[in-house]
Amino acid sequence: MCLMLGVGSFNVMAADASAASAAQSSAPADPAPAAEPAQPEILVKGGLLGAISSSIDSVQDKLDLDGNLLDSWRLRADRAADELDTLVNKPLARSPWSIISDFLILSVVWIAAFLLLNRIATFIVGRVSRRRLLIKRERVKGVLSYVLPFTIPAVICLPLTLYVSHFMSPSIGRALALCLAYSTSSGIFSSSILMSVIVLFNSGHKRTAVRVIRGYAPHPLFVIGFLAALSDALTSPQISRQFGGNVTTSVAAFTGLMASVMFCIVVIRMRRPVAHLIRNRSLSARLARPALQQTLKIFSSLWHLPILLMILVSAVNLIGAGEDSQEALRCALLTTVLLIGTVFLSTLFQHMFKPAEVHTGRVYKERLLSLLHAVLRIALAVGFIELLGRIWGFSLFEFAQRNALGKVISDSLSSIGLIFLVTWLLWVVMDTAIQEALKPPTTNRSSRQPSTRVKTILPLLRNAIKIILVVICTITTMANLGINVAPLLAGAGVVGLAIGFGSQQLVQDVITGLFIIIEDTISIGDWVVLDSGHAGTVESLTIRTLRLRDGKGFVHPVPFGQIKAVTNQSRQFAYAFFSFQFTYDSDVDSATSLIREAGQAISDDFLLASKLQGPLEVFGLDRMDMNGIVITAQFRTSSGGQYAVSRAFNDKLKRLVDKSTDVRFAQTYPQLIMSPHNGPMLPMEEGDEQQPLPGKASVVNKDGSESPA
Repeated sequence: MCLMLGVGSFNVMAADASAASAAQSSAPADPAPAAEPAQPEILVKGGLLGAISSSIDSVQDKLDLDGNLLDSWRLRADRAADELDTLVNKPLARSPWSIISDFLILSVVWIAAFLLLNRIATFIVGRVSRRRLLIKRERVKGVLSYVLPFTIPAVICLPLTLYVSHFMSPSIGRALALCLAYSTSSGIFSSSILMSVIVLFNSGHKRTAVRVIRGYAPHPLFVIGFLAALSDALTSPQISRQFGGNVTTSVAAFTGLMASVMFCIVVIRMRRPVAHLIRNRSLSARLARPALQQTLKIFSSLWHLPILLMILVSAVNLIGAGEDSQEALRCALLTTVLLIGTVFLSTLFQHMFKPAEVHTGRVYKERLLSLLHAVLRIALAVGFIELLGRIWGFSLFEFAQRNALGKVISDSLSSIGLIFLVTWLLWVVMDTAIQEALKPPTTNRSSRQPSTRVKTILPLLRNAIKIILVVICTITTMANLGINVAPLLAGAGVVGLAIGFGSQQLVQDVITGLFIIIEDTISIGDWVVLDSGHAGTVESLTIRTLRLRDGKGFVHPVPFGQIKAVTNQSRQFAYAFFSFQFTYDSDVDSATSLIREAGQAISDDFLLASKLQGPLEVFGLDRMDMNGIVITAQFRTSSGGQYAVSRAFNDKLKRLVDKSTDVRFAQTYPQLIMSPHNGPMLPMEEGDEQQPLPGKASVVNKDGSESPA
């Protein structure tokens, strides 16, 4: 958006400049036409998208550079062809062989001198490297291996070649040889100096990066230096007089562009090794200055951008599409300084708003500080774009205040930004409040834990708030973009109404679930029994369904609309009820004492004490039947704890009764009653009707044996 704003600003500035020139050339007798105020209304049609579309449509009309640039290069090519034709057909004062001999003599002088000096320097480096002083100093040996065999011979060979050329008369061969000697020496000199600097970093963990750079960069750096020096040499007056100004200018532009392209490739290929050299420091240095380390880390990821910008400016000036080269280079340097300053400010903000350990009560502060950090980064980006525009000749704020197009774009962008900021702020506050309400306390043991009702309702509320904020933000953003949202809202209303009528069961599920959640009938973690036959632990609740996991591990999603009655066995407390039947000859007091003793043992068990909410309540003799006496008792336990308490109590009482001599559990015995017709009756329990059985009658004794009646 900011880029499009800048393009629109440049368009309007060009339009204003052309309008001013047209006004100066026109006669002053005619006042301003009345149709001018109506033109901005066409630009602002369609909101932000319409304004940007109008700006893009007028780019080619406002920046008419392509045709002029192609025409200038076409004219230069025609003139260069004429100059080459003149150079070929012009009679020479000297023979071609003498011109070739001049070129060969100077070339042989340079090559011979360089090879001789290179061999001597290589021999010296080999001898010096064996010295005890340099055996363990790899960086010194690396620098000597570049400076002595390459840098010094390149510096010496060029003046030597120039000295020999003074004894020759001016010719094309002499000029071409000097040009190549200068270019080759410059390429060797620049590449060797750069590699010497790289070798100085050859220590510690930087060795890998240095090895990668030394393996790839020397030859491309030599070619770049050669092409750049050749482009510079071809623009000299001596070479221009020999070959022609248009020919040398065209070749210089071509070689300069080739050097720029290769330099871009080298920078992109070497960005990771060079970044490794920049940010990799010793542990003590990193711990001593963490802010500097963070700055170097960020700068290492951006170091190639200023260089690529400088290369781009140079390439634009080479093809002639830019303004004055000095002004363009000045703007490029200021842009580089601005980029570096922005990076340092961004690093400073990141260090200031670095997230620390979040303590209780500081969660809101940390979240709001993160929001403030994001706002400052956005403001920094806007300020960078504004200053960058002023460096290159346009201003976003002036563009936004001066015409209708800028006002539409700026108002729309500011409205959208404000909408996002308010939405983000609301979400941060509400989400933090919900997360803090769901978080169990960690500092004070007596603090109240979040209830199951809170754990059930708040996640649903959080999702609902998120959906509402996203929908509102989307609709308002679309409206500010110039999209007519009225048909969308009407269509959404119709679709919602159709869904409401077509899915009544869904609506019933949602409404029933809403009331179940609000009334806290069911919560996550409860053990419930539904009227549909499902029973299990509640794992999750949505706005429509209930998710149960039964005792076998099976999952049952049940819609709320199918729930008519529910039994919740996990609320507040439960009772572990006991009913024991003893024989008539058992002592009631002894049986009651054994029950109390078993209850006391359960209360003393530290594993079961947490499940109890009171002592054992013995109700005494509850009833008597034909099988024995019945004594009842109960424990009040926490919800879900009655099962473990019942199992432990039954086991304890069984062991106590087995050891007692005057207390026995009663057993149910079937009884056979003889009928008047000498036929046995069915075994009769209490309250059953007698039914005769054919066959012999028998009586079951107390010990379980049978005897004839």
